[in-house]
Amino acid sequence: MESYNTNSTNLTRNQKRTIVSTSAGFALENMDVMFLSFALAPMIASLHISGAEAGLISSITNLGMLVGGVIFGLLGDRIGRVKTFSHTIFIFAFATAAMFFAKNIWVIYILRFIAGIGAGGEYGVGITLIAENFKKQHVGRMTSVAAIGGQIGAIFAAVMASLIIPNFGWNALFLVGLVPVALAFIVREHLQESPVFLESQHTAEGKKKISLGQLFTSKKQAYQTIALMFMVVVQIAGYFGLMNWLPTIMQKQLGITVSGSSIWMIATIVGMSIGMMTFGSILDYLGPRMAYTIFLLGSAVSVFLITLAANEITLILAGAVLGFFSNGMFGGYGAIISRLYPTHIRATANNLIVNVGRAIGGFSSVVIGFLMDHYNLITTMSFLAVLYLLSFAVMLSIPALRSLKMRNAADDEEEKTAA
Repeated sequence: MESYNTNSTNLTRNQKRTIVSTSAGFALENMDVMFLSFALAPMIASLHISGAEAGLISSITNLGMLVGGVIFGLLGDRIGRVKTFSHTIFIFAFATAAMFFAKNIWVIYILRFIAGIGAGGEYGVGITLIAENFKKQHVGRMTSVAAIGGQIGAIFAAVMASLIIPNFGWNALFLVGLVPVALAFIVREHLQESPVFLESQHTAEGKKKISLGQLFTSKKQAYQTIALMFMVVVQIAGYFGLMNWLPTIMQKQLGITVSGSSIWMIATIVGMSIGMMTFGSILDYLGPRMAYTIFLLGSAVSVFLITLAANEITLILAGAVLGFFSNGMFGGYGAIISRLYPTHIRATANNLIVNVGRAIGGFSSVVIGFLMDHYNLITTMSFLAVLYLLSFAVMLSIPALRSLKMRNAADDEEEKTAA
């Protein structure tokens, strides 16, 4: 059995496979999200649906993620992370590809719900694999690396959208969703269960009852779970609201083409990737409170940069800065959840907390669609800014985050010795 390496620069074979497989899984999941983003405007035109009806597509996907998160989180803690991870990819891939045959909004709602079930199980199980295969002082950076994989998927989606939609229509874009099938075979064949999980199965902790109630065993833990859910709600509300609607805003209000909006999206995604690595380093070295303070306050301010953009260059710069702050902190949630909850309910905690956030936060697409129909862009961005400030206040109120350190002096000395 391979254990984790104390030196972050010399990864074991299974550590490399863990990062590659989780990064690829998140890339394919994010690719699917961005497919919907770029297909939204032509979908509205071809199906003759309203902005609110279109926004509901993402919300239904996120409800599916909640269902999948609960089911596969519990399975991940019972039968293993790797087996569960590969099952989620199969469900997600085939439901996405089936969008090619969708001809009305109700079929789209059903397929997106099924795709959400698969995608919902993927995040928590993948993040848990990382947390259990790396030393605690490296988890922030490693989860950020995996989250950057998601942004690579988004860039791929932007390129594919600019090539496929103008020539073959929005339905054809979703056929690319079959790509994850190959990943599922690779994961099932080569990736190993984490030593931490295997060892826990032979201890008293591993034989404890696994249920959602384990996340609410005391008033303090119940508050912690609910508070983290709220923080993820805001994270997802900002991400889905911005990434689903800003291409449409640029295409309709600023007169930018699908190809032009793709360039903006790529710049935003590059900003997100840089933000993720920056956040992961701050998280590992200075702790979660400092990391989230910087990024939540930065997000509340940077959302207004979009309203000040006067041309394509300033719009690209505004998008990069906004992406840096608004999604830079995404990988950190899995890192801190994995530290705050024990091994036997770790996948369940990650999946439930994140997917409740997705299910509720995903409704921001509907809210922003409504605000765009009835109010101006400044009002819409103000709504997001208030959410980030509320998340900041909630983050400060979580007792466990005050004392949680991702690393300490002993960790630094261990790294020096290993080097």
